[in-house]
Amino acid sequence: MKRIFLFCASTVFLVYVLAPVAWLVSSSVQQEAEITSRPPHWIPREPTLENFEAIFAAKEKQVTYETRRQGDPATGGYIPSTARNLVPAMWNSLIVAVAVVILNLVVSVPAAYAMAKIRFVGRSASIYFMLTTRVIPDIALVVPFFFFIHKLGLLDHLGSLVITYLAITVPFGVFILVGYFESLPDELDKAARIDGCSRLQTLLRVYLPLAVPSLVAVVLFTFLTSWNEFLLALMFTQTPASQTMPIIVAAFTSDFTISFSFINAAGVLAVIPPVILAVVFERYIVSGLTAGAVKG
Repeated sequence: MKRIFLFCASTVFLVYVLAPVAWLVSSSVQQEAEITSRPPHWIPREPTLENFEAIFAAKEKQVTYETRRQGDPATGGYIPSTARNLVPAMWNSLIVAVAVVILNLVVSVPAAYAMAKIRFVGRSASIYFMLTTRVIPDIALVVPFFFFIHKLGLLDHLGSLVITYLAITVPFGVFILVGYFESLPDELDKAARIDGCSRLQTLLRVYLPLAVPSLVAVVLFTFLTSWNEFLLALMFTQTPASQTMPIIVAAFTSDFTISFSFINAAGVLAVIPPVILAVVFERYIVSGLTAGAVKG
């Protein structure tokens, strides 16, 4: 009975979690009339790739006031005026996410190693102080971040997002890595030091190869946070040259009408990079997130 209950509960939970994703993928290959029909069609009757073709052909199509006013989403050929900005926005999101991941590792790995293996005054206080920064909601940081970015002259620039995203992701990265480094025996550090390794050589040659699962967890968290973040990107970017994908997709609803099929196709493209990362590093995800949970 216990197994039957767990199986049924797991099935219900999976349906609850995966149903929106299934509808997103299904509706991305449907025309607008089929999406809005009642009852909804989970399996497309006439699958089409017009929505995806429109995303990559948006630059070639002239969108004016007249064409927007006359556009009928039910025909499946309606293109929002901001559609031409989607592909550049995806590149912006990818550039920002990759830059934040690299800089996060550069900062968090040495910091975590120092906090885990070097005994210094204020070590515990620094760890707790760092963790308290994640208790503050992002909305409370918008104004200080805005003045800071304005002083640097980086408003409407991808650099503003890299700086602010680092402030959000580095504390979590350090927290994960500190727990993992502390779970490794101190004898490794002492042996490397006796053999003549410096602190940096010990980190690079001894601890980093052992910390791959936790590094993958940090990379995934950092990439997903940077890829999906909306509030700070909305505040610090004003033009399509620097806007990221969530901002452009949100702008699809500000036209004369809404094309659900087009938005869902954009949503499918948005989830492809995170899914690829999750599939490639799946074997490290669970072990990385639980790294350092048990010592000894």
